[in-house]
Amino acid sequence: MMINLSAAWIGFFFGCLAGVVGGLFFHDNDWLGGYGSWRRRMIRLAHIAFFGIGLLNLSFALTIRILGNGSGDRIPSVLLIVGAVAMPLVCYLSAWKIAFRNLFFIPAISVTVGVGLVTWRILIQ
Repeated sequence: MMINLSAAWIGFFFGCLAGVVGGLFFHDNDWLGGYGSWRRRMIRLAHIAFFGIGLLNLSFALTIRILGNGSGDRIPSVLLIVGAVAMPLVCYLSAWKIAFRNLFFIPAISVTVGVGLVTWRILIQ
């Protein structure tokens, strides 16, 4: 679906921006509490989530193009977009306030169910 293709490239762009911003400070051993700190790990996870979930959205868009639009494609499409927005957002919020880590179930379940539905469609095709 076109919206997933757009979500993928938007994710790649924001992943690049996140890398540029983080790259300005990576040389400082104490930045955000040091390399192994919770905050810095969450920032790195957000950075990679932009690319990783972007790749899932790209794969979905290409898969649907190959298989042809069918009934039931809308739900995984929405779930993958929710994951693309929610995962980096929850990572950044968790870096800011650790209590936001309790929201990780939202992107995790969204992406898992979305990928599961696409996999199911491919297997029953």
